[in-house]
Amino acid sequence: MPIVTLIKENVTKKIEASTLKELYEKLNLNSTTVLATKNDELIILSTKLKPSDKIKIIPVISGG
Repeated sequence: MPIVTLIKENVTKKIEASTLKELYEKLNLNSTTVLATKNDELIILSTKLKPSDKIKIIPVISGG
């Protein structure tokens, strides 16, 4: 099960998910409001996750 670090909340959680999309669903996150990295590389929704992966979820900040 991947270890997920939520940057905004500075929280580490262990969540079982096979893809980034599934992880977002379990965390109730909208993929248009966050970015994710796996082992410090940007990833997309279809990326497969392994138990040894370290996933960081980072909120997207925009303004005008």
